[in-house]
Amino acid sequence: MKTNFKKFLLLWSGELISSIGGGLTSFGLGVYVFNTTGSAAGMAMVTLFGFLPTFLLGIPAGVLADRYDRRLLMMIGDGFSAIGVIYILISMIRGEAGLFPICIGVLISAVFSALLEPSYRATITDILTEEEYSKAGGLVSLAGSARYLISPLIAGFLLTVSDVKLLLIIDICTFFLTVICVAVVRGSIDAKPVNENEPFMKSLSEGWHVITEKKGVLVLVIVSSLITLFMGMFQILAEPFILSSYDAATLGVAETICASGMLVTALYLGIRGIKKGFSKKLAVALMLAGVFIFFFGFSENIILICCFGFLFFAALPVANNCLDYLVRTNIPSEVQGRAWGLIGFISQLGYVFAYGLSGVAADATGRLTSTGVGHGSALVIMFAGVLLVLVAGCMLPMKSIHSLENDHSPEYV
Repeated sequence: MKTNFKKFLLLWSGELISSIGGGLTSFGLGVYVFNTTGSAAGMAMVTLFGFLPTFLLGIPAGVLADRYDRRLLMMIGDGFSAIGVIYILISMIRGEAGLFPICIGVLISAVFSALLEPSYRATITDILTEEEYSKAGGLVSLAGSARYLISPLIAGFLLTVSDVKLLLIIDICTFFLTVICVAVVRGSIDAKPVNENEPFMKSLSEGWHVITEKKGVLVLVIVSSLITLFMGMFQILAEPFILSSYDAATLGVAETICASGMLVTALYLGIRGIKKGFSKKLAVALMLAGVFIFFFGFSENIILICCFGFLFFAALPVANNCLDYLVRTNIPSEVQGRAWGLIGFISQLGYVFAYGLSGVAADATGRLTSTGVGHGSALVIMFAGVLLVLVAGCMLPMKSIHSLENDHSPEYV
């Protein structure tokens, strides 16, 4: 059978570049806001504004991905998301970059980026065979890890010789490279015929039917919303936790060391994939991730922070790969866009609460214990780790989840 894996690699390369650029901006703005406000809540607010459009627009973006050219939607999403970053850069040059302008710029960028995710996931299904899904999942995790692995190290170094404006300029340049990669792939693959006249609500209803048709898929999506809640709490509070004791350069090195755990696992999965036992490996990986989150916040020793951060990120690609495979192989290709849009909306409900509450909880805990925002962040991180272990443990005996892989075991490994 003819393979399009090389075309996928080109598409993936564009998203890798985009991830690195976005990571530079995310890191730079995080440090800038924390140094300006001294509050974890301020950092959480910026993250929330960047996340909300993806959350709210994911469903209509998924419907569009099934009705129009998916690669064209990716180009529009990647290209026009640069507008928000340009707005922040101009505000900084004019000396007007307070918390509100930064949130507005992040919001604008995220609105266009919301078009990207369902189309990207559906395109992977379009161009690859089922036997290649697991390998692709490992590489997708690797691209996602670049914003934590490569970007912090580069950003931490650049912030010692320049300021956040340089990071924004680099990010803007990466948008053009990403669009070019997608355009090349689009020109070499014909778009699948779609019914553009189908009513929006009918498209949405069909996507919902596909998700609820198999109990295991629905259970997995609901459980995912709890998982994103606990992981979101960790992700938003890790930076203020470290910055309360160390500088931006140390934070950059620490994030790179931690994220290298994802690099190791993602590379292995990109080469070998996973043979079987997706549901069991998913639960075990999430339980281990919860344990590592707990010990990440247990000590302010930077060596221990890096060790447990490394282990946490090493567990993520396994969980993501298993979750992606179990869902992808149980949803027809022609409705994957709207299905991923709905799945993203439900599963990411946890991030909404995490980004909205974790910063406030960390600040409040720090005040109540009179230990400051750093210690408050650590306590909330540890609490999130315990809850993640409990939820993952409940997944182990769920037959509805185990049943999803019965008829979809890859044969290439």
